[in-house]
Amino acid sequence: MDLQKNKENAIAFYKTAYLGQPKLAIEKYVGNKYIQHNPDVANGTQGFIDYFERMKTEYPEKSIEFVRCIAEGDLVALHTHQIWPGNDQYITMDFFRFDTNGNICEHWDSIQQIPEKSKNPNTMY
Repeated sequence: MDLQKNKENAIAFYKTAYLGQPKLAIEKYVGNKYIQHNPDVANGTQGFIDYFERMKTEYPEKSIEFVRCIAEGDLVALHTHQIWPGNDQYITMDFFRFDTNGNICEHWDSIQQIPEKSKNPNTMY
């Protein structure tokens, strides 16, 4: 496994899909099988494409910043800061598993809206 290449590919995959080209993201970075664990997205590549096509239409002004990227073994973890219309801000943690050919084959995620108030001065990112 080329950990640096996997990190670069995970970021490029997510950024390409998030900014409106999910089909291209699948073509460039996903292998023959794509297992999805997000309950709001159908399993497989078409479910991924459908979800991000809908997001492109419904939320064209959203933005994403990749805060951290960590790789170990066949996994890459991304920590992002997302801003959606109305200044709704979210922190996400996405995990991608890579197959032996260096293609993404599985995805898990967790998302949390950033609260307006915090009991500490630290950011969530």
